[in-house]
Order: sequence, then structure tokens, then C-alpha cells
Amino acid sequence: MPEGDTVWQAARRLHDALAGRVLTRSDLRVPKFATADLTGRAVLDVTPRGKHLLTRIEGNLTLHSHLRMDGAWKVFAPGQRWSGGPSHQIRAILGNADRTAVGYRLPVLELLRTTDEERVVGHLGPDLLGPDWDPEQALANLLADPARSLGEALLDQRNLAGVGNVYKSELCFLLGATPWLPIGALPADRAAKLPELAKRLLEANRDRPNRITTGHRSQPLFVYGRAPRPCLRCRTSVCVADQGDGSRERPTYWCPNCQTGPAPSTTRHRGAPRRTTN
Repeated sequence: MPEGDTVWQAARRLHDALAGRVLTRSDLRVPKFATADLTGRAVLDVTPRGKHLLTRIEGNLTLHSHLRMDGAWKVFAPGQRWSGGPSHQIRAILGNADRTAVGYRLPVLELLRTTDEERVVGHLGPDLLGPDWDPEQALANLLADPARSLGEALLDQRNLAGVGNVYKSELCFLLGATPWLPIGALPADRAAKLPELAKRLLEANRDRPNRITTGHRSQPLFVYGRAPRPCLRCRTSVCVADQGDGSRERPTYWCPNCQTGPAPSTTRHRGAPRRTTN
């Protein structure tokens, strides 16, 4: 799943390609908005909000999209062959004289009034890469349900916006706690560091093509995708198990030696997951 840094990069690419230019091509391939014509309007900006993308267009319009598991926005020059997937997966095309942005496999695509953006992003917690970042509010949100598992609390975008499954596993490792530890049981000194640690990780990676949390390109991640290879710190085999609310189970990685707290009694070995960055 694309995470906050990946969405930030997508927003920057779209902004560079579209902002300040008049649309000469517009094609929204979802039934509700298939007749909408945005040609002749200028794109004002493209802003990320957590894992959401807001493309603001003159006339008080915003094209809201969300990448979820495998959506992608690709930008192409005139005459360049489109390469984001088969044509039947295209959900949106926005073009000007210099660039064409093509949205593939977008599970969320809607046109709304810019003044109504809060309807789709107002529920989000402080954005780790946004101007509204507030570490104290993020920590208060995370600790509001002390019995909730650390991993699930981190993934809840209402607490803080931008953490996905990769950063969930990596943050839990850096905190020395399993993703199943009730967040209220996390020692206070470690809990206090959590919001800023998450922010530092995303900020460090928002300009990188490949995500690194270890500081080393050859071994970029501490635990995510490493099962059953040895932990980079203690050489114990990294474990993987599913974690979720019953409706959306996600592969979760941890080191049983470096991280304390509850964990599933049965684990499974799994190779590196499918790449989901876009």
C-alpha cells in the first residue's frame, strides 16, 4: 500500500506537471463523473493529505483520488508511450500542452467542490508531511484507546495521517515493541518519541525513490519483508503474521528478540511482499 511519503511524491509529480496550466484534455472514467469536462480550466495545485490526493482546479473544483493498494498516477510527455497498465485500468486522464497525467486503478475518484474537501479528508489526524502536523495531538489520538494494539493504532489515519504497513512494522521495531502490544502499555518515554520518530522517517524518505529506514541502501529496512532472514541487529529470524481487524489483514513483521510484548503463537514464513510503491 502506498504510504504518506509515496503519496507526497505523487502529488509533487502531478503538481509539477499540471499546476498553473490549462487543461486541454479531461477524461474521468467513472460512471458518476464520466460526463464532467474540465478542459479550459487551469489546475491550481495538487496537495497531498495523508494518503489522499487533492487536485484543485479553478472554478472551486477538486478532483479527489486515493491510491489504496495499487493505484498510481503516471505523468507522460507528448508522444511518450503510456506504461502504467492496460488501457482498461485507466480511471482518469488530465492533460495540457506539455504533460498528460494518467490515473491507473484508482479505487477512489470523485469530483467535488473545493469548499467541500473536509467531507473526504476532515476525519484525518495530523498529517506527518503536512502543514497541520501537531505531535501532541497525534500522541493524544494514539493514546485515546490504550487497549488498542500499537500496530492498529498506527494504521488508523484518524490518529495520524501517513503511516502504512511498512512504516508500522519499522516503527514498532525501532520502539522495541511488538505490533500487538497494547499502546497503553508502551513505556511513556517511548510513546512520547513515537510521533516525531514517524515524522522523521517519512521526511527522510519523501525525496527518495527507494525507502530506507536503516540508513543503509544494501539493507534498507529493519524487518519489513525480511522473514525469515536474520534480524539486522541480533541475527534472530524475523517473523511475520497477519494483523488486522478481521476485514483487512496485513502481513506484519517483527523480531521476537528485539521487540517485547505479545505476538501470535503461530507465524508463517513469507518472502518479500509485492512492491506497492507508485
